[in-house]
Amino acid sequence: MLFTSTEFMVFLPVVFALYWLLRHRLRWQNLLVVAASYLFYGWWDWRFLLLIAFTTACSYASGLLIKPGGNRRRNRTVMWLNIGVNLAILGLFKYYGFFAAELARLIGLGADSVTLNLILPVGISFYTFQALSYSIDVCRGKLEPTRDAAAFFAYVSFFPQLVAGPIERATNLLPQFQKERRFDYATAVDGVRQMLWGFFKKVVVADNCAMFVDNVWANIDGYSSPELILAAALFSIQIYGDFSGYSDIAIGTAKLFGITLMRNFNVPYFSRDIAEFWRRWHISLTTWFRDYVYIPLGGSRVEHWKVVRNTFAIFLLSGFWHGANWTFLAWGPFHALLFLPLILMGKNRKHTDTVASGRWFPTLKELGQMLLTFVLATIGWILFRSQSIGEAMEVYAGIAMGQMGKFAPPMRAILFAATMLAVEWLQRTRRHGLDMSGVKSGAVRYACYLAVLAVIFMYGVFNETFIYFQF
Repeated sequence: MLFTSTEFMVFLPVVFALYWLLRHRLRWQNLLVVAASYLFYGWWDWRFLLLIAFTTACSYASGLLIKPGGNRRRNRTVMWLNIGVNLAILGLFKYYGFFAAELARLIGLGADSVTLNLILPVGISFYTFQALSYSIDVCRGKLEPTRDAAAFFAYVSFFPQLVAGPIERATNLLPQFQKERRFDYATAVDGVRQMLWGFFKKVVVADNCAMFVDNVWANIDGYSSPELILAAALFSIQIYGDFSGYSDIAIGTAKLFGITLMRNFNVPYFSRDIAEFWRRWHISLTTWFRDYVYIPLGGSRVEHWKVVRNTFAIFLLSGFWHGANWTFLAWGPFHALLFLPLILMGKNRKHTDTVASGRWFPTLKELGQMLLTFVLATIGWILFRSQSIGEAMEVYAGIAMGQMGKFAPPMRAILFAATMLAVEWLQRTRRHGLDMSGVKSGAVRYACYLAVLAVIFMYGVFNETFIYFQF
């Protein structure tokens, strides 16, 4: 079920009403969350439910088998067994076809003879990582194992963030399902505002950009260098509007149910270097790899060669997490190469504040840093958007050739993208673009809300899937 579909517009208020009718009945509320989440997820294909139920059951059982303060070796064996089972499932559905086909080509067989033509379950990487964090944290002693199956199943399957994040930690989200929630009007209203901003970013900005980007990528040879540059820049805007828009809708929806989800994006295109960009982009995944892979490997407090190894490991895994394609396996190391000089020189934490803090405009130096970071990220996004390395090389070559010709920019998409960036610049220290808690005039606030709503209905492109559903 898509957030932008008519079905969701009916589904959400019904679940919301039933949920708060069950207030003071915690277990029934959690069971409703599970039922609603399984309906939401099963709307694509009911067979997906068997997989998420099995993944959830494995992680729940691992928590019961891990004994806090017990035999450390036994606990780690249980944890690794659960990790192995879940990653095997993820590998079968997401990566088997790719590697089997590549091996078949290498030895001269037809790809169709070895692939299983499995359907990739929507959001499998997201809920698998969320489930794994539970057993890891229980084994590490950061979390007490739960016997409340309803709360645990609600934690893994909570429908707002089920298919595209944020990837929540059990230490944050699970305790919220284990205690009574109270309806807070101000929080719920802010959730609606954040949802509204998320819808604007998705259906107005991202999907209008997508029309031009898709046309260019479908006929790369037919476009001039300026048009290819513009398409690459607009894809950077598209993927941000699409993914962060989903996160805003998810976080806002969760607020309606008294649940707090972590922030997943923090104005990443206002970053002054790649290290800052990765602290602000897909925060839930970045911190997941940091806490469960990078730091256990030694992080940056080891010899230089190990720092290089650890950096390439997390970026290679990040690329691999996104999909089974050589483009993703190149995209991750590309960012590792950009990130590595900063960490080796100890400058990866140089920018920890918000750019132009306390000022309306950035300095020329800050503006140059932000533009350079955006350009570098965009070069990487060309790999991300392309279906093959060859296709990406075709785009790079088309840009480098400097071929001039017709230039018909999509002015509507550019205008909407500029509007989004302008609003987020003004709101860069706030939680989301429509967080207008500092505006005292109610008339001004509601005029802004109505204007956004009008633009959504007039220019929005509905029922388009989200990019990150494929991951």
